[in-house]
Parts: sequence; structure tokens; C-alpha cells
Amino acid sequence: MAVNAAAALPRLVAVLAVAAFAALPMAGLPAFYDSFFYLVFFWISLATSWAILSGFAGYFSLGHAAFFGIGMYTTAVLTTWFEVPVLLTIPAAAGLAALFGVVIGAVVFRLRRLRGELFALLTLSVTFVIATIILNTPIDGGAGIFMSAVPIPNLLPTPTGSIYLMGFVLCVATLVIAWKVAHSRLGMGLYAIHDDEDVAESKGVPTFRYKIAAFALSAGIAGAVGGVHALYVGFITVAGTFELTVPLFVVLMSVIGGARHWFGPAVGATFITVLLYAFISGGEAMVGRAIVGVILILSILWLPDGVIPAAKAWFARRRPAPKRHSAEVAPVVPAARPVGDRNVLEVRGVTKRFGGLQALSGVDLDVREGEIVGLVGPNGSGKTTLINVISGHYPLSGGTIAVDGAQIGTLSAHEIARRGVARTYQIPRPFTNMTVLENVVAAATFGGAPRPAREIRDEALHWIGFTGLSGKEEMLPAALNLHERKFLELARALAARPKLLLLDEVLSGLNPAEVDNAIRLVRAIRAQGATIVFVEHLMRAVVELSDRVAVLNEGKLFALGAPREVMRDPRVVSIYLGKAYAA
Repeated sequence: MAVNAAAALPRLVAVLAVAAFAALPMAGLPAFYDSFFYLVFFWISLATSWAILSGFAGYFSLGHAAFFGIGMYTTAVLTTWFEVPVLLTIPAAAGLAALFGVVIGAVVFRLRRLRGELFALLTLSVTFVIATIILNTPIDGGAGIFMSAVPIPNLLPTPTGSIYLMGFVLCVATLVIAWKVAHSRLGMGLYAIHDDEDVAESKGVPTFRYKIAAFALSAGIAGAVGGVHALYVGFITVAGTFELTVPLFVVLMSVIGGARHWFGPAVGATFITVLLYAFISGGEAMVGRAIVGVILILSILWLPDGVIPAAKAWFARRRPAPKRHSAEVAPVVPAARPVGDRNVLEVRGVTKRFGGLQALSGVDLDVREGEIVGLVGPNGSGKTTLINVISGHYPLSGGTIAVDGAQIGTLSAHEIARRGVARTYQIPRPFTNMTVLENVVAAATFGGAPRPAREIRDEALHWIGFTGLSGKEEMLPAALNLHERKFLELARALAARPKLLLLDEVLSGLNPAEVDNAIRLVRAIRAQGATIVFVEHLMRAVVELSDRVAVLNEGKLFALGAPREVMRDPRVVSIYLGKAYAA
């Protein structure tokens, strides 16, 4: 009963806060308070909208003023030129800004190199372009747009109260959207993109579509905020609308509060707005800006993840962790299933070029249902490249790849993952800001068939226990050793219940006891119905596990057959140890 009450308390506080702020204009306070609180709502909405793209997905934008400005000018033009009621212009402002975001994203997100600082600079450039267009057309023309004659909606008895209410409603709507996104499939995908976009794609996250959705939401909310703010300002100019203050302040507010948490930007925006208002007059305004700068420096040094994540971590350290159910599954090997006659994987004439380098040259390989095929060869022979083209990490330069008879060579990595192909990485690449459980849940959510959240969680717990990670569900990957991170990679791959499992040196770096345990795990995985292709340099494991061994050399299939026969072939020995030794 106490647990339910504690869980309901935040909702009760939120409902009471919304009711109190909604009724505030009726309290008869001076108009100053309406304006002050409106500005708090304004910055909360704007900072939160920025965080949906830049905080959640990790695409750092410096161009938020562009979408905010589009919203302002949309409302200004529609109300002054065409006498459209203000409330009807807000959806138009949001829609036009969102459309610009989709158009820009559709171009930018297809260019994989435009990430990080390049994306930030590009969005900043978009702001200058839009500002220049507006300034040099009749939209503004340099004179600005006066909105003093535009009637303010009679939502409350006073004009300031009506604007307050519009800002408040938009602020609440923005926070609700951010909460919904953060606790949805979309949010999980965006967090995965933030940590490692390539891995997210390989686990089944439709990264392009999710980034477009985040960009549209972020830009649309900013446009709606701009539409309301145009009425508050009353006189719209390019210089005042597209200034660098907007993106710099939203970044500052989000970073201080915690850009990855849905409520973090609200905390940062409230704090910074109150601080600036405390130093708003005369020379003290510069003091206020200096203090804000010092706070930003201190937050980067001492609270790099923001106030909300730091507070959550502090409370977590000071209260006993609740006991969570974890599935204890022993890696017992069932009776082995016979290898079938049907080909699960068919590789035909596969080539891969990187500029002038031919990494793969006409590779042909069939893998039958339930088979374990070891992929060996000297360094640089093309083993990992073959894994990468099968999983869709690299596009094919030539040839075809089929899984269960369906061609996958032209599909994106997330589409291949959803057709039952899962992989691990030679160097573990977990989602660093997700716990062990969240990592595996994400893989089960996007890589497998759609299932209820509870069933997905149980599936994730099963594979965590199966790989020996029970008790570490709430740990971050940084707290795991190499052996545990390797098995986390394996648990993520298994959570999608793949028909074809690609293992890239999953045994490397393990001690003999850990290798023995890993061999038992791989056998257990095959016995449960998976077909496995694995890259490995540890010959003991290759011989013990493989039904067949494929040897690559210089991008070509060099030998294929039973493990002991292939590994005793003088030609194979020569490519590993040299011709003199083989002779």
C-alpha cells in the first residue's frame, strides 16, 4: 500500500501544480507576474523541444532559432496580412516549422558523415539562410511586422492573463509530449541512437525514420512556441528573432537540467530564467549573464549529465535498491538438433570494395539450418567484412545474400535484423547510458516480433540469466569487465530470437575457464534452434564448435570443410604460419 502511495505521489503533485498555475491569473496579482511566469513557460517549452532531438537522439543542434522564427513569422503574417485569428495560426506555425524540419532531416540524415559538430554547424547555417530570405522578401523587408492591432484571444479577463494561459497550455503539452516520447518505443530508439547509431540500426531501430520523427516534433513545438511568443512580443524583427541567444540559452538550460531526461530542460529553464530576472536591470544584467556563464562551467565540470540525473543517482546511492526479479537460467546444453537440409544463409558472388581496396572478392557460402560454421583466416582476410555485409552494416558492392530464401543484400540493417539476423561485435559496443537490462530490452523490442512490454522484459531477463549476468541488471556497461560485456553482447543478440546468429570473436580476450563456459553457451544456443556463423582465432573453439569451417584469404573463400580436415590442410597452415613451416 505504501509503495502504491509513493508511486502516485509524483502524479498528485503534478496535478496540483497544473491546477495551481492554471488558476494563478485569477488571483488578482500584478500583470508583472503573468509576464514573468509566461517567460518561464516559454523557455521550458523551447528548451524541452530542443532536447527531444538533441538530448534524446544526440544530434546537437544550434539552429533552433530557425524553427522558432518560422513559427513567429507564420503567426505574424497570417494575423496581420490575412486577419486569421491567433489561435488558428498556432497549428499552422507548428506545422510549417515541422515541415521544414522534415525536409532538412530528409537530406541531412541520409549523409552519415553529418553528425556531431558538422550537424550543429549545418543547423546554424540554416538559421542564417532562413533569416536572410525573410529579411530580403516582403515577409519582413527590414521594417519588421507590428502586431499591436492583432486582437488577443479573450481566454481570461486580461490580455496578459490570456497570453499567460496560452504559454502555460503549450508548456504542459510540451512536457506531456516529452514524457510520452521518453517512455515510448520511439524514446527507447532515440536513446539507442544517442549512444551508438550504427549499433541501434543493427539491432532493428529504424534510425532514419526515428530521427525524422524527433526532428519534426522538436521543430513543430518550437514553431508553436514562436507563434505564441509573436503575440507576446508585438513587434517582430529578424534581428530579434533569429539571434544566437535562443539556441545558446536552450542548450544551456537543457545541459544544466539534464538534456537526456524529459524533465531536465524544465528544471534548467526555470533556474536560468529566475536567475536572469534577478539581475535584469542596468549594469546588473551583465552580472547576471556572467553568473550564468560560471554556472554553466561548474555544471559541465561537476554535473556533466545535468541536475536531474545527478539527483536520481544521489537518491539511488542513499536508499536500498529494491529487489528485482531476475530469471536464473543455467546454461545447460539440451540434446543437439540435427543439421537440416534447408539453407538458412546463401551468399553468392559477394564483393565489397572500399575505394581501391577489394575486401571481398566473389565469396560463395551456404549455411544450413541448425549448423555452426566457423569463419577463420588471417587478419585482413575479410571475415568481419563478410559479417558486416550480411548484417547490413556495409552495403554490397556486388553479389547477393539471401536468408531463408529472401534477398536481403539491398535492405537496410534494421530491416535485416527484423528478418531474424542478429550479430555481436568484435569489440563490445553496448549502449553506454542504458543499464544491462535496458540494453537487452532494447534489442528484444526492436529485433524481435512485436510483443507486450512485460513479455519483452521477461525475455530480456531470461537471456541475462542465460549468459550469467543475473544480479547485474541495473548496472551500466562501464561497471562490467570484458568477459561480462562480451556476454552482454551475446544476450542482446539472443533477445531477438534470431534464426541466424553472427558472432564476431565473442571468445577473444577470455581466460580458459571463460572460454569453456562460452563454448557451452554457444552449443546451448544452437540446440535451441539457431544457425550460427562465428568468426574466431581461437582454434580450439573452432574445432570443438564447428560443423564446418570456412577459411577466407585475401577476400576469397580459400577452403571449406570439416574442421579437423581443413585445419590440417597444408594450404591453410601456410597462410597462417608461412610456407616454410607448412613444408
